[in-house]
This record gives sequence, C-alpha cells and structure tokens, in this order.
Amino acid sequence: MLVAELLTLGYGEIAMPFVNIKITKDGATPDQKARLIKGVTQLLADVLGKNPQTTFVVIDEVETDNWGIGGETVTVRRRKAPQ
Repeated sequence: MLVAELLTLGYGEIAMPFVNIKITKDGATPDQKARLIKGVTQLLADVLGKNPQTTFVVIDEVETDNWGIGGETVTVRRRKAPQ
C-alpha cells in the first residue's frame, strides 16, 4: 500500500497529522503501544487542536542490531552497559 493511499480518508484529502514513533523491538507491550497511540493523539488535539479522527500514529519497532548510536549498534552498547 502506498503511503498516500494509507493517508487518504477516502475523500481524496490527506489525513493529518501523521506521527511515526520508532522504538527498539525489545518488549513494549500491546497495552503500552496502545497508550502511546492514545496519548500522542490526545496531545496533538490538546496542544494543536488537531482532530483525533484524522490523526495517524504508526509505531515502528526496530531490531537493536539495526539501530545505531555513536557508531555502535544498540545491541553492542547494551552489552557494554554496567548491569
């Protein structure tokens, strides 16, 4: 599916806003993700007056081997972290 198709409401207009949350794939529960979606949607409504019915929130879970910080993967950084 094309992003443009995903974002249309069936009336040819683009749904806004579109929020993309990226987190490492290591244990966020379905309940936590649902709370993020609900909270971000409400925040945009409260702060910017955005319509919750046209707010898209997508959570991408990224493997720690595919996420880098300071030239190292998150996997490597976590192995080095003191326990």
